[in-house]
Amino acid sequence: MIYLGVDPGLRITGYGVLRFNGGFIDVLDAGVIRSSPDAPLPARLDELFSGMLEVIDRYRPLVMGMEKLYSHYGHPLTAVKMAHARGVLCLAAARRNVNQVQLSATRVKKLVTGNGRASKEQVSGMVRHLLGIESEIRPFDVTDALAVAIAAYESDRNDRKYKRIGGRYL
Repeated sequence: MIYLGVDPGLRITGYGVLRFNGGFIDVLDAGVIRSSPDAPLPARLDELFSGMLEVIDRYRPLVMGMEKLYSHYGHPLTAVKMAHARGVLCLAAARRNVNQVQLSATRVKKLVTGNGRASKEQVSGMVRHLLGIESEIRPFDVTDALAVAIAAYESDRNDRKYKRIGGRYL
């Protein structure tokens, strides 16, 4: 089963595509989708939407995992920009009938490291350990996306709500 993890951002969106096969995890792809910071908002959103459709069309994931939106009351503009980015990424998944899983940041950390308050370095270390990657993964947007993919799978693992129909889980 293929899971897509996404770390949304208006400037940089990280993604990680993992195949879970029994006890093995294969990294199919990981990277970032960038939007031009000088472009108008609609053009930036179109870049994110188009980039996510390319990833989805290439790997046909069963599930796209994404962190739930969290915003500090002191930074409402950041939350609005993040909501725009998340919206077009969710739309891309919906257009391709990809199931979506929304997880809180603490749930992702708990499922990946066992500690809901783990640091970025701890999450990165565990992601590298689980995926058998020795070198650092940069930027953190990619590590976070891989962590979300792992957490989405783990969240679903004991609660298989998808049924296999015609070689594909729905």
